[in-house]
Amino acid sequence: MIKRILGFAIVVGVAVVAVWGGMRWFGGPGAVAQAPGQGPRGIPVTVLTAVKKKVPVKLEALGSVMPMASVAVRSRLDSEIVAVEFADGATVKQGDVLIKLDTRTLEAAIQAAEGNVARDQAQLEGAERDVRRYTELVAKGATPVTNLDNAKTQAAVFTAAKAADEGTLRNLNVQLSYGTIRAPISGRISAASVKVGNFVRVADASPIATINQVAPIYVAFTVPQGSLPDIRRALAAESASIEASVPGEQRTASGAVSMIDNTVDAGTGMVSVRATMPNIDELLWPGTLVSVSVTLREDQLVTVPSVAVQVSQAGSFVFVIKDGKASVRPVKVARVTGSESALASGLEDGETIVTDGFLLLTDGARVAVQGARPGA
Repeated sequence: MIKRILGFAIVVGVAVVAVWGGMRWFGGPGAVAQAPGQGPRGIPVTVLTAVKKKVPVKLEALGSVMPMASVAVRSRLDSEIVAVEFADGATVKQGDVLIKLDTRTLEAAIQAAEGNVARDQAQLEGAERDVRRYTELVAKGATPVTNLDNAKTQAAVFTAAKAADEGTLRNLNVQLSYGTIRAPISGRISAASVKVGNFVRVADASPIATINQVAPIYVAFTVPQGSLPDIRRALAAESASIEASVPGEQRTASGAVSMIDNTVDAGTGMVSVRATMPNIDELLWPGTLVSVSVTLREDQLVTVPSVAVQVSQAGSFVFVIKDGKASVRPVKVARVTGSESALASGLEDGETIVTDGFLLLTDGARVAVQGARPGA
């Protein structure tokens, strides 16, 4: 019995030694990851090189598109519409005929005024002949001077009457020009609110149509007052460019900041800014909400992928690789643009930093570089 127990103990002991040795060899708990004849294996990491380049200083805001000019087309006569010369929603040019009104009454009044002017001219010519005749007779002493004075007065009366009737005629011609309504500006016209046969009046509340100038066009937005100095400097240097993107549209519209409001809203601490956009392709439409990105300037900064920047209680840091070892390097992030972080300090151009494999990394740990992170 004692021999059997002693034999069983020996077998268990051998098994324990074998298991312990296996764990030491294959990397079990407490094992050292190494191959025979080699030092400790490095922690696998993915790296990239920090690059110094121009980084734009941008402001992001929500803006709205507004026409540079908007004109309500109205009638300046009380008359009937006899023709509509534009298509609803069409592009019109300044001077294009839009509406024709019934002007027969005005044309008749102009004929009467022209007759009055002709009558005044004839009467004036007769009075001027009397003045010349009485002048000769007075010189010969054949008529009193009173007759000459009366002739001069009559000539002056006819001159004044002719001037008044000519003024009436000019006014009627101006009124006649209102019978053809032309586009005061170029742009997109709305649908007509009236059609042929409708009677329009000067006092009508609703316009016949509205023309919006869409090329060029304005984009208005607001920014915090803290950004006002940067915007003013960029505007003075003519470097304040802007890109506006419309929801659901892949293209963007470019332009330049053209105006900063002269007052900061005391209630919100925001200041209004307006940009002018060429909008040749009419990508921007009046009243549309757009995302605005304003580029103020470009700074030379070291950039790294944002995933490389780690955060601790002490602040932001990156792992820098040198001589096969990782070291912690505190950095200061100036701004984040997309998937890149621009650093104000902490890194130099060309230094190698870790972008993946942080889990087992510590300061001074040996690493095994696996290559660039996919998609970096």
